Amino acid sequence: MAENEAGPGDTPAGTPNIHMVNARTLRGLAHPLRLRLLNTLREFGPATASSLADRLGESSGATSYHLRQLASYGFVVDDPERGKGRERWWKAVHMGTAFNSTADFLRDPDPEIRGAMGVVMHEIAGLHTQELNTWLGTLHDWPEAWLRSSDLSDFKVRLTPELSLEMAEKVHDLIESYRDRVPEGTEGSALVRTHLHVFPRPTD
Repeated sequence: MAENEAGPGDTPAGTPNIHMVNARTLRGLAHPLRLRLLNTLREFGPATASSLADRLGESSGATSYHLRQLASYGFVVDDPERGKGRERWWKAVHMGTAFNSTADFLRDPDPEIRGAMGVVMHEIAGLHTQELNTWLGTLHDWPEAWLRSSDLSDFKVRLTPELSLEMAEKVHDLIESYRDRVPEGTEGSALVRTHLHVFPRPTD
């Protein structure tokens, strides 16, 4: 799982190598550059601080510092098989990050924890926007089959909180049922990003 999940509930049983965020690791994750570094390592594999700096348009000093911070919280580790001499390679420890309940963090009595959760959620939303804009800007580079199989939809359904949670959980289960069905390297395949946003809106 190469994504961040901010709900709706527990990660499905059997989901591999997912870090369940707690109050301590939330503090280590709540920084825009750290989230970008972690997502990049998860999607593109091990890299050096310098190569990550080039990809993300940051200084190598900044990426090196925040990689060390991520390491101190257990999100990344050295990749000794790739390092040569003084060159230090980093790799992500987990395939993804999940939150059992964002509500618990958002209602925490500690304002630092509430603020950290807010940072993470806004960065995830920003990442989703960036990924969608990248797709729209490059869609003509993809084969016709991918143009026909992509989707950009939104729906309005009147629900109770209980039914909203039920719907989100069913969507999560459906997506999980497609995981590992296509082996890596399969001709014509690609990593598919699916964003799920479920939230209430006022009606007046």
